[in-house]
Amino acid sequence: MIKILITGTNSYIGTSFNKWVSQYPDKYFVETISVRNDHWKERSFADYDVVLHTAAIVHVKENDTDKYFKVNRDLAVEVAEKAKHEGVKQFVFLSTMGVYGTETGHITKTTRPDPKTYYAKSKYDAEQSLKMLATDEFKIAILRPPLVYGRGCKGNYQRLVKISLRFPFFPRLNNKRSIIYIDNLSEFIKVLIDECSGGLFFPQNKDYLNTTALVELIAEIHGKRIVCTQMFNWIIPMLMKVSGSSRKVFGSFYYDKDMDKLDREYNVQSFKDSIVLTESG
Repeated sequence: MIKILITGTNSYIGTSFNKWVSQYPDKYFVETISVRNDHWKERSFADYDVVLHTAAIVHVKENDTDKYFKVNRDLAVEVAEKAKHEGVKQFVFLSTMGVYGTETGHITKTTRPDPKTYYAKSKYDAEQSLKMLATDEFKIAILRPPLVYGRGCKGNYQRLVKISLRFPFFPRLNNKRSIIYIDNLSEFIKVLIDECSGGLFFPQNKDYLNTTALVELIAEIHGKRIVCTQMFNWIIPMLMKVSGSSRKVFGSFYYDKDMDKLDREYNVQSFKDSIVLTESG
């Protein structure tokens, strides 16, 4: 049995992963701890094979930017050092596609990170420090997932849902975006743990997202009618120049397919089925 310790009691990804592997009760034993205070330092990690570190902060006030680095970098490294010292075999760290410092573009193996936000900078700094801890006996797996979505997940996906249900028109786009459904990401992490893998990983759905197709599907699931047309496409370049939100909705931002390093399939849900599951109920 593989024993897994998840840091971050309220993490969407951590909670979802715990639920995902609970369907294999004879194979995985999972516990979750909070790292909001120093009590975790008194807890032994010696009984665990894996630490899945999901604790992080995404939004804090601009005048409190040090908190990004204290939580997303320093805390992550401190937890990893304790795990290594106490004999844990693998440390799984969730970084972000945002380390590339853009909302648009085609990311390949040769694309160099250039983080712009404090969140992305703190995550990238953590990556560099964690790599220094890796050995043959202590594997460090760093994930840079794109937009994660699923039932109950907050963020940019919800913006698209609101558009789909509120507006009668939407541009017909030909964009491509890497995204990943939460069950696909949970299975990806499960495979990494099964194989005790280390390195840098870029999980994504098998198919790229086309924003128009997503908006149409969401509207259909909710019984709404939306007309997608190229009539308003002329204004999109102007919107994307001045608005990061517009770039995230209308632009292309995707990983090259050959960046996938897993030999085992981890896409357990298709794009359409994943949206139906996300919007059901």
